[in-house]
Amino acid sequence: MIRETKLEPFLPTDGIHNLRDYGGYSAANGTRVKRGLLFRSGQHMEATDSDLETIQNLGIRTIIDLRGISERSSFPCRRHGQFGADVIAFEGETTSSPPHEGGWDKDDMTAEKARQRMLSVYTRMPVNPAMIDMFSRYFRALDEREGGSLVHCFAGKDRTGIAASLLLHVLGAHKDDVVAEFMRTNDAPTQHVLERQSLPRMEAHYGAIEPEAIRNLMGVREEYIERYWSEVTRDHGSIDAYLANSLGVDDTRKARLRARFLT
Repeated sequence: MIRETKLEPFLPTDGIHNLRDYGGYSAANGTRVKRGLLFRSGQHMEATDSDLETIQNLGIRTIIDLRGISERSSFPCRRHGQFGADVIAFEGETTSSPPHEGGWDKDDMTAEKARQRMLSVYTRMPVNPAMIDMFSRYFRALDEREGGSLVHCFAGKDRTGIAASLLLHVLGAHKDDVVAEFMRTNDAPTQHVLERQSLPRMEAHYGAIEPEAIRNLMGVREEYIERYWSEVTRDHGSIDAYLANSLGVDDTRKARLRARFLT
């Protein structure tokens, strides 16, 4: 399969980071992932009225919020006055140390410490019971619910990035495109929004943070997704075995997802 990267996936926003359509990629058997049904983003606490109008016009019927309960309490999402989508969320914590919350020790956050911290996030994610539950519910919702969907966490890059990557794999996208979609976060035109929302909290914990450390914490690196992939493959033999045995994406569900999301 020839890799083909889509153009202009980002939707303009003022208070939401990383809102984009993650359809459009070449997929199984010469098909393409449909546009206009699959969206991803960061959290919506600072969404402007214009941002809410943008989301309202996307026809989203389901929101999968991968944040834990404390994140949702600290950063409640704004909603459009006519918001009618169902929200799927976990009644507990989905991560023990999100980067935007500080955590760990109070030593200087160097670039290498930031990199190692993020790699540990991707090492834990495949075996995190809360994330297994939420990724399973994400796939079930995409299989069973009509209309568009939006998956998000806080920054829309780590938990959300893996969710989108797993779906693109299921749909038969080339691995290069799966990685390219994951890495596209670094091209988001709203990096200033994420920094405004999270950097003050991080600096209150660590003090001044060097620029490369900020990039490692607030962006993504190819080795992050490769760490997730390698952990899953080591423990389950393949991504497809993990999808089937842990997330409920067997051949029957995979066929239904392809029928729905490929054109």
